[in-house]
Amino acid sequence: MTLVVEETQTTAPQVSSENALAPWHIRVCAFAVDVLPAAAVATTMALVSFTVPPQGVWWWLSVCVLGIAILAMLVNRLLLPTVYGWSLGRALCGIAVRHRDGSVVGAWGLLLRDLAHLLDTVSVVGWLWPLWDSQRRTFADMLLRTDVRGSQPPRPDIIRRWTIIAVLTATGLCVAGGAVSYEVVYSRDQQTDQTRAEISIQGPKIVAQMLTYDPKTLSDDFKRAQSLATDNYRGPLKAQQDIVQKGNPVINEYWVTDGSIESASPDRATMLLFMQGRRGAAPQERYITATVRVNFVKDAGGHWLVDNLAVLTKPKPPGNGK
Repeated sequence: MTLVVEETQTTAPQVSSENALAPWHIRVCAFAVDVLPAAAVATTMALVSFTVPPQGVWWWLSVCVLGIAILAMLVNRLLLPTVYGWSLGRALCGIAVRHRDGSVVGAWGLLLRDLAHLLDTVSVVGWLWPLWDSQRRTFADMLLRTDVRGSQPPRPDIIRRWTIIAVLTATGLCVAGGAVSYEVVYSRDQQTDQTRAEISIQGPKIVAQMLTYDPKTLSDDFKRAQSLATDNYRGPLKAQQDIVQKGNPVINEYWVTDGSIESASPDRATMLLFMQGRRGAAPQERYITATVRVNFVKDAGGHWLVDNLAVLTKPKPPGNGK
């Protein structure tokens, strides 16, 4: 006994006869194949560009892929029909855009037709018009005097192969874009949380060490303070130290009583610190308070340094000063 199994193959719906007007559902299928893969990639990459750091490697890569996706869609929709007679989706569905006299529509004509589809999109009804129009035309077809008719490509197997490649490539790019966006955002959130944890502990200590000095060890204290500052803030800090050194320096000691992190990113943070301290030695010793806003920057070695220190409330005696 011989068992005969009929081999079936999944293909896109096609027009039943050559040069027949294309049904609405077949036109929708062709349009989806031509537009949706590239549109999905472009949309995904646009979203990725908003989530990754601007002007970074991933930002430029997402913008480039977005541009390539749009360019590929334009080449497929405008140039391939001029050269080969079909776009990928139309070839898969066995249809082609033609003038009323049956001549091929050129690239500029196809561009104008796609732009005229904006009228179909705005009205919505334009896309549905072929369902009841005797010539099965959208508003764009009416304006450009075009028809969509059956036209079988010479190598359907090659068309199916390239369609599968296009869809799989678009899917892979969308998945990769989503993974990159998730990884970058998740990683950035983790690094920001780490920044907050580090600054909440190290920030008050760094500022207290920077502002504390003793006349007996003044040179070493000032060098230590400069080592805690970035190149950007080291100059202004040294200028303040020179003023202290030329005067009559006394003991200056600070400690942080409270603090609040205003903003944080993986390599930057801003902190508001409420400080108390003492200035001078007995019997001229006096206790003081001050409020400062400090910008911290992480250097290449992973150390936090002061990039700017602004005094919001100048040192004054605690309470009412009496």
